[in-house]
Amino acid sequence: MHGARAINATILRGGTSKGVYLLKNELPADPALRDQVILAIFGSPDQRQIDGLGGADPLTSKLAIVGGSSRPDADVEYTFGQVGIDQAKVFYQSICGNITSGVGPFAINNSLVKAEEGITVVRIYNTNTGKVILANVPVINGKAAFEGDFAMAGVPGTGAKILIDFSQTVGALTGKGPLPTGNPTDRLEVGGVGAIDVSIVDVAACQIYIRAKDVGLTGRETPREVDSDPGLTRKLEAIRAHATWFVGLADTPVSASTERRNTPHLAIIGEGGEYQNHLTGEIVSPDSYDILARMMFMQIMHKTYAGTGSICLAAATQIPGTIPNLSFRGSRGSGLVRIGHPAGIIPIETDISVGNGAIEVRRAAIARTARTIMEGRVYVRESLFNYD
Repeated sequence: MHGARAINATILRGGTSKGVYLLKNELPADPALRDQVILAIFGSPDQRQIDGLGGADPLTSKLAIVGGSSRPDADVEYTFGQVGIDQAKVFYQSICGNITSGVGPFAINNSLVKAEEGITVVRIYNTNTGKVILANVPVINGKAAFEGDFAMAGVPGTGAKILIDFSQTVGALTGKGPLPTGNPTDRLEVGGVGAIDVSIVDVAACQIYIRAKDVGLTGRETPREVDSDPGLTRKLEAIRAHATWFVGLADTPVSASTERRNTPHLAIIGEGGEYQNHLTGEIVSPDSYDILARMMFMQIMHKTYAGTGSICLAAATQIPGTIPNLSFRGSRGSGLVRIGHPAGIIPIETDISVGNGAIEVRRAAIARTARTIMEGRVYVRESLFNYD
């Protein structure tokens, strides 16, 4: 094709997100040029991403760059990118558990990892966090299995169960351990909001937890209800930005919004009650979950709940004194935390010990499914590679 350069690409659904997976060695080595190419692949910036592969939604404008690894503790290296929709920017400050669930299958199917029949354990070094993640991927006839009987909320049908352990990612974003402020709960004075209690926890992802009732909510709201209230979303972003500055991840609350739109996340913790699954209309019973939560993502409500955010929330329920811990209605020490989110339930496996002021995360695992939707070539204008 004259005037265009072809790049191999895979569109793969991982968990409740969908992303474009690219091989590292097919992208430019220069970071600035690489990001220009990625933006062109996705069709950004444009609200519809009409000229690229992006899905015009934060949950479908995600990127995985995967390559082999020379590290003795890893099989592959993986970089996650949140591709701006209306911004000419790729955000690399965080990680996505859902997109991570597709890295193992992608690596196996692209011969980056030797496949072992049954279960192949893929050791993934994530460059965003500097941590290793373990993915247990079902394999049949040398390829990642996609058929299976595991169902997950927010995804139609069933698939092969992929178990991902994030226990080695404690403190990855802040570098300060699971409680980066040293306190399970802090009281902040937020401009335009007033005094509010927050819990900041850093396990797999860094999240900021508030009580739903403190901002006039129940925690049972749908994404549409929250996103259609600009006054509320501004208040929630003000809290998130102030807490981001407070924990040392931004120079000012203003820069927390302009420079780090997607991390840390803000999560709203409810007290319980039944609610309607906003995707299926089914009623979610309070007996089916241990903690009720809604999560903000890129300044709108997540339609389900982020994979790494789920890990963080599950860990927070086991740390005494945090807002999630005080709202947790499950069986402590059972190893299972069931999170009620807008589209159903996410179960998380945990093994966390707290004693003598120390918090040890021995296991923090989430089960996901993943499926390759398309493999092929995406075309980028050749003139772009003359970027200066």
